[in-house]
Amino acid sequence: MNRIVTIGGGTGQFTLLTGLRRVPDTELTAVVSMADSGGSSGRLRDELGALPPGDVLKALLALSELPGDVARNLLQHRFAQGALDGHTSGNMLLTMLASYSGSFLEAVRGLGNMLKVRGTVLPVTTGNITLRARLVDGTVLVGETAIDVPTVTARSRIADVWLEPNALALPQVTAAIKSADLVVLGPGDVYTSVIPVLLVRGVAEALRETRARLVYVCNTMTKPGETDGFTATQFVTTVEGALGRSVDAVVVNAAHPDAAVAARYAAVGSFPVENNLVGARVIAADLLRKAELARHDPDKLAAAVLVGR
Repeated sequence: MNRIVTIGGGTGQFTLLTGLRRVPDTELTAVVSMADSGGSSGRLRDELGALPPGDVLKALLALSELPGDVARNLLQHRFAQGALDGHTSGNMLLTMLASYSGSFLEAVRGLGNMLKVRGTVLPVTTGNITLRARLVDGTVLVGETAIDVPTVTARSRIADVWLEPNALALPQVTAAIKSADLVVLGPGDVYTSVIPVLLVRGVAEALRETRARLVYVCNTMTKPGETDGFTATQFVTTVEGALGRSVDAVVVNAAHPDAAVAARYAAVGSFPVENNLVGARVIAADLLRKAELARHDPDKLAAAVLVGR
């Protein structure tokens, strides 16, 4: 049984977990970012003081072994009117379970049992944290949404990110990292999905101590306002700077999206990440899903991160 820990959040972690769930003889633990401040999660934080459930819900759904897409469609249903406008039913359910049990972690476990999740989903912390970023021009952005979704067409590069307050990682998180055979960072937005997990006290330290093989999955496309012009080398350097150590392997996409897909991304300032990495630790392959979005294919990605495990 190979013990695999994934670190990140959002669509990237959902994609990776979807592929890894189908790999036999693996024990999966998803460590999820808790810095989300947008959409339904952000409103639940602001209105109820709740912890953000959105990325945790995605991880649970990715690992669910219930047949078909009934649970996924139901829990991702978004209300479109009244006081619940914009909320998803799954986010509301997780928040209600946390209120009922008095523990967000118990709520995650409970919903995981309902969904017949294969593996374990852990919020990196149950502290109420806020992600902040300082741009090169000195501007300070408060909240994951402000960093993730630029309000201007062009802005300075991100110089630094940090958490306020800086909470402590759950002991289950550091224990899982230290006992893992393989730890996978990403894919996901560097400054708003991956690094926020590494900033939680105890996580980077555990990653420096673990004997697990540490793999970083590079993004397929750059992100406007966050990683404009980044090459694969810059992605790796940024993550390793937050880690305080080198990764053992880097998974990078070697295929180009279809011209029509690339054109749609280019229209909003997003471009394929140039692979300028060389060396034995680089795992380059066609990782793209054949779809209207330039995203990783779950099965291709799972196969790539397992190379040399």
